[in-house]
Amino acid sequence: MNFIKVASLSEFPEDSSKIVQLKNSKVVLFHFNGKITAIGNACLHKGGPLGLGCVENKYDGTYVTCPWHGWEYNIETGKAPFDYKDQQSVYQIKIDGDAILISEEPIVKAKKATHDLSALEDLIHLKYQTTASSLNILGISTTNMNDNLARFSTSEDALEKALAYASEKYGAQTKMIKLRQLKFRHCEGYYSQHMNACTWPCSITEMNPKDGMTQLYRDMVLWADVVLLATPIRWGNPSSLYYKMAERLNTVQNQITLKKKILIKNKVAAFIITGGQDNIQSVAGQLMWFFTDLGFIFPPFSFVGWSRGWTAEDMDKNVMQFKKSDYIKRTTEEMVDNCIETLSQIKNINSVKIIAPKPHRQDSLSADIENPDMNI
Repeated sequence: MNFIKVASLSEFPEDSSKIVQLKNSKVVLFHFNGKITAIGNACLHKGGPLGLGCVENKYDGTYVTCPWHGWEYNIETGKAPFDYKDQQSVYQIKIDGDAILISEEPIVKAKKATHDLSALEDLIHLKYQTTASSLNILGISTTNMNDNLARFSTSEDALEKALAYASEKYGAQTKMIKLRQLKFRHCEGYYSQHMNACTWPCSITEMNPKDGMTQLYRDMVLWADVVLLATPIRWGNPSSLYYKMAERLNTVQNQITLKKKILIKNKVAAFIITGGQDNIQSVAGQLMWFFTDLGFIFPPFSFVGWSRGWTAEDMDKNVMQFKKSDYIKRTTEEMVDNCIETLSQIKNINSVKIIAPKPHRQDSLSADIENPDMNI
């Protein structure tokens, strides 16, 4: 077996890692526990750079954790911990004076185990439940409150009125998602590591199909024809729960950047915005910007707002006035009418001809610059 010099021992201190190029692949050297070892740099999951991962003594040895999604490998044997069958490629190391030599070919080849993703099959294969005649309306309530201490929510009440009207007048199938009840993890910012680190389905969902966002992905992407989102105004913005959800929807928008694949097809969105004070238009603008970036279409007059103005600090009267108002009932019904009329117009749009004018990887001014740490 041929060996190639890839580093100098004097320049490779203890407790460090080093990524080296070997023919057409990258290998990561480890110098831990007084020993130098080498395994393939590309994580078997999505190709993350193991050489940038954290190395720790744990379980039955020393393991590196992929910085993209947390997969682990023993830095000597290349094996995954516990009963996982994933095997990273392993290279033989020789020391010749100050030279670190590595075998041209791995002495143990990489093998990615088969992982059971059957629970996510509908998301992986995008098994849409919408049809030419379906009328599925999804309500998303983003208000955050303690369900063990029940109280009245103006935004959620208006959303309930809208869904009831859609069901009664149009025979629509309706669902209500209350984000506060989903118990989902925050986005962990894998996109900031590499565009390919943000996956569909979301890697958090892949790791835990019972994560609350899995239901929202199914209902919003696969089931809904119309999405009605309701939010209170919080310091001039949508609720924090809305932003928590929006960050996890990067996995939907990023498919455009990665694969020119639009997941949201022929769907309508509209918004209910309530607050004790103003800033309705600003909140609506933020919601519209984000939802159009996902691919949603808006009807004319696509939001309903309730506000009592800047000086209305007597919040005890907000709910009292809201409950007496005929305005909310009328405008939520008119918004639903507009949504369903718009939906009837866009149902038969050939979505294949819809192109998202969004940035792709090759559009970057640094697209031609190689990142020596990355595998792709």
